[in-house]
Amino acid sequence: MKRDISAGLLLSVFTFALAGAPNAAGAEAYASDWAKGLKSSARLISAGGASAGVEIQLAPGTITYWRNPGDAGLPPVASFEGSTNLASAQLRFPAPKRINEGDGEAFGYDRGLILPIDVKAADPAKPVTLNIKLNYAACEKICVPALANLKLELPASTGSPFAQAIADAKAQVPRVVDWADLKAELVAQGANRWRLCVPSEPGLARDAFIEAPEQWWIAMSARIDASGAGACFAVELKQKPDGASLPLATQVTITGGQGPIETMMTLTP
Repeated sequence: MKRDISAGLLLSVFTFALAGAPNAAGAEAYASDWAKGLKSSARLISAGGASAGVEIQLAPGTITYWRNPGDAGLPPVASFEGSTNLASAQLRFPAPKRINEGDGEAFGYDRGLILPIDVKAADPAKPVTLNIKLNYAACEKICVPALANLKLELPASTGSPFAQAIADAKAQVPRVVDWADLKAELVAQGANRWRLCVPSEPGLARDAFIEAPEQWWIAMSARIDASGAGACFAVELKQKPDGASLPLATQVTITGGQGPIETMMTLTP
């Protein structure tokens, strides 16, 4: 069954209570309290120094979305307004998976996850206090918008119990590669259709996700075969802005193999 986003949006936005269960002994300095909802919870965690992340726990049967949610959904959006000694902060996304919704397909996560945060201090000699407002969706049969207000002063010291979990999450964030280095093949298959083949290795499944600028809709199928050229995917231009034309630069995320990667791919007429 497709998750009813519109029904979820008619529900009032949940403002999570920050007074969650106490953190484990020794972890208090490295984690905020949980911001709890009906189907999910979120908190800020730190590995020490400039390494941080948002941990999201999901109830069984619940999903949340990647930055490109797929056929329908609400991607996570973060604001760091109100943080102190912060020069910049950027939320990173581990590679997603395809989630079948019956009459649609979502891109996201069906279990708990950590979204790493790249943090840069305005003054490296002083601590950073992150103040994050995170909007995301926790979806079961319907999708409910969730709002988590989280605050944590990032300790300078190491020894965090969350260091390994944050490192593991960072390892699942796609690394950037040049299109030329990927040695992929993009072949036109007719008007507004292409076939993308990427190198693969036996036993290492691959998947690919495409992201286009606003108002463009580019569909990329799940793996359609494994040919001599590697794992292949069908790409189709479904919609474009009035007056727009190809070529178009898109971002492609490829999972599996030796680890997730992302690259820029240009669709030409």
